[in-house]
Amino acid sequence: MILVTGSTGLVGKHLLLSLTQKDQSVRALYRSESKKAEVVSFFAFAKAESQLHRIDWVRGDITEVPSLTAVFKDVTYVYHCAALISFDPYQFKELTKINIEGTANVVNLCLENNIKKLVHVSSIATLASTPNNPITEDNFWDPDAPNSVYALTKNGAEMEVWRGTQEGLNAIILNPGIVIGEGNYQTGSGKFFNHILEGKALYPTGGSAVIDVKDLVALMEKAMNSTLAQERYIATAYNVTYRDLLEEIAKTLGKKAPSGALNNGLLQFLNFLDSMRGIFTRKRQITKIGYKSLQRQTLYSNDKIIEAFDYIPTPLDVTLSRIALHINQVR
Repeated sequence: MILVTGSTGLVGKHLLLSLTQKDQSVRALYRSESKKAEVVSFFAFAKAESQLHRIDWVRGDITEVPSLTAVFKDVTYVYHCAALISFDPYQFKELTKINIEGTANVVNLCLENNIKKLVHVSSIATLASTPNNPITEDNFWDPDAPNSVYALTKNGAEMEVWRGTQEGLNAIILNPGIVIGEGNYQTGSGKFFNHILEGKALYPTGGSAVIDVKDLVALMEKAMNSTLAQERYIATAYNVTYRDLLEEIAKTLGKKAPSGALNNGLLQFLNFLDSMRGIFTRKRQITKIGYKSLQRQTLYSNDKIIEAFDYIPTPLDVTLSRIALHINQVR
């Protein structure tokens, strides 16, 4: 039996689809019935409803150990996709609870149940930036850098996985870039598509690395099925500027692309307004660390993962065309 945590997220739902299409039995951990329903709808879009019977749905929470004990029964392999993505300092406690403590719980149960292998989905946010780009797997966490609360807790999650390997667990960590794919348009990378659909006029001046969710899932499965362990891999396809990415999305969707740069002065002003609002709402939408990252072009090397798994990235236009087809159907 294969266990997938975070089964209703973007990566989780695509992983479920891929595994069940290979006739593998999967146990899917989920928290929300509405999110579970979204996965069922996604399977319908993929014309894969006949595969849903291969999923053993178990409602639970990685932060609640009692709810997890039964989940691990008869499980051999674990894909840990569950995480909270937020850059809001006011959510630091929740981020710590889910990303660090939740991962510690998963690791402990893997050890207790003699799980053969854990594949943990981390983030490129845990890698240290250096003047000498591109960033590689050797750019270890820099505690003195201005790290976001998300990066801080994802690094903490990685530390729990490495701790598990010291106690006998076989594990691989993947550090994906911005994951793009069908579904979950209200959160994470889906906001790039909403940015275009809502006709936003401005674009951030920086850039990062992206990967097709289907590519990431394929790499996760290859990592699981390989003899490799106690390794981590940057999982990215292309380094892109945010402007180029938004222009490509706009072209694919037949919409107008943003034409104005979101410059430093405007970002500082928005950060100030948001900080004032945060005093009353206890929520932040943009932070100083966040707007700095929107202005920075960061390059990542995918040489290690290409060599390890013979990875050939899906062309970006193919990925975006596939996503556009889904958007046009669900809107």
